[in-house]
Formats: sequence, C-alpha cells, structure tokens
Amino acid sequence: MANVASTYSDPIHIAVIGGTGLQSLPGFTHAATLNVDTPWGTPSSPISVLHHKSPSTGKDIPIAFLSRHGLHHEIAPHEVPARANIAALRSLGVRTIIAFSAVGSLQEQIKPRDFVVPDQVIDRTKGIRPFTFFEEGMVGHVGFADPFDEKLGAVVRKLGHSLEGDNVHLHDKGTIICMEGPQFSTRAESNMYRSWGGSVINMSVLPEAKLAKEAEIAYQMICMSTDYDCWHSSEDVTVEMVMGNMKANSENAYRFVGGVLDELTKEEHGDLVQAKHLEGQTKFAGGITAPAGRKDAAKKKLTWLFPGYFE
Repeated sequence: MANVASTYSDPIHIAVIGGTGLQSLPGFTHAATLNVDTPWGTPSSPISVLHHKSPSTGKDIPIAFLSRHGLHHEIAPHEVPARANIAALRSLGVRTIIAFSAVGSLQEQIKPRDFVVPDQVIDRTKGIRPFTFFEEGMVGHVGFADPFDEKLGAVVRKLGHSLEGDNVHLHDKGTIICMEGPQFSTRAESNMYRSWGGSVINMSVLPEAKLAKEAEIAYQMICMSTDYDCWHSSEDVTVEMVMGNMKANSENAYRFVGGVLDELTKEEHGDLVQAKHLEGQTKFAGGITAPAGRKDAAKKKLTWLFPGYFE
C-alpha cells in the first residue's frame, strides 16, 4: 500500500501476534508498516500499525500486529525469531500482547474449533530456540511460575464467555504442551502428554511467553483447537485437517480477538495495557550480575531493550 506510512511516532501499548489461522486483522485501519531492527535481528514480519476505534472514547487506538510465521507462513516454529519479535514490540511501547495459536486437543471435551485460554505451560522444546535476553555476560532470573498474565487473562476470559452460545465454546483454563516440531507427536508422546494433564499442544508458545515475561509485557495466548492430535480414535492429524478447521472457524477467531481489543482499549484498562504491575521486575532480576562483571556487549543489548536499567 503506497500511502501507508513507514514511521509511527506515538507509543503503541497493545500488540497482537498472529499465528496459523490469524494472519491479519480485517476491519482495522492500516496506519503504518514498520521495519524494526533489534540487537537480536529483525522480526518475523514487518509490524503493521492498525488503528482501532475505542468503543468508550471514540479515539483511534494503535494496535501492533506481527505475523509469527512470516507474511507467507515461511518460518517454521523452531525458526521463529522470538527475541527479535518481543524486543521490537517492546521498543515501540508495547506492554500487552494477545497471542493467537492453533493447537491440537489432548482432551475429549476440547473439541475441534473450541477456544482455550490457557493458564499453564509444559516445555517440551529441545533447547535449540534462543529463550532469554540474559546471556553472554549478564545473568537474569525472572519468575515464570505463572506463564500468562493473570489480570490480562481475566479480561480475555470474560470477553470469551460473552461470545459463547454463538458457535463459540470457551475453556478458560488449560495446560499447553509446547513441543519442538515441526513434525507432529508420536502416538506414545501424545498419550504421555495426556497422562501429564496436558490440555492442548502447540509449537509456538515458547519461548515467546518466557521472553515476554522478561520484557515486562503482559502476555496471554488464545488457542483455537483444530484437531485431536493422534491419541484419538478419529483420523490422525494432518495439515489439511488443521487448515480446514481454521478456515471454518476464522470468523469466530476474528470476533474473539476483535472483542478483546474492544475491551482493552477502554480507559478503565489503561494501567493494565501499560503493564504497570510489571514495571521494574526485570531491573531487579538482572541486577544479580555486579556492575564490574557485566560484559559490554551484553550490557549494550539490554540497554537497548531496557533504557536506564543497567547503566
């Protein structure tokens, strides 16, 4: 689009990271397309700045939209530059992220096309994905007991339940198993994850959620079930099955995410979308390395991400 700006001066507090099945947000005004470079490289895609009219004030609220797997879904789960994605969003002022992901169901009651707002994660990635901003001369330990933001999750769940009964069914708790991929699970693995209490399985929530936590960003994922994985007696999961259910449920996905943005742009949620309750936690966590031991390269990167924290 030739008339879309390539810069944007105002801070952007809310972002949507779209995964498989949510590649854009129709119905929003496209205000700018930003190409952000970070010390950790470039993000998965250019960041679109979309204007969303607040239902409470009538003002245009900027929303950052980033496509996790690239504009043409060319980036595999283990190749997603998650550090660049989160760093780029924080640099624009983002402090709240609504992430979207297609998932496989590990429980009978979570049917294909159901939505899940998870509250826990089990990590089954294999350490090949960079998963922290703290390395190479700066040590930081950020709590991850609750991978998703409780306050943000409460808003998402309330909105999701308000949509129920109109071809929308929501599960407001659940544990995501995050596997490495890109292959789907073996039958033995799928049954093991069920025995652990797993609710759904995907390949994308980590390290995204860990990095958002380090970046002091309130983060909540919305999951859309597309299949029963391979534990179920129905046919084994295939790409055709996943894409078919996503396409059939895309309108509900857009309504869900759009409704959440409607709610978050209300003035009453101002402190939440700016994550005031998370401010400063990383400064304390990263202070474990004494100034004399902080290596210049690491300090330079972290100062770019957290100006004033580690000078």
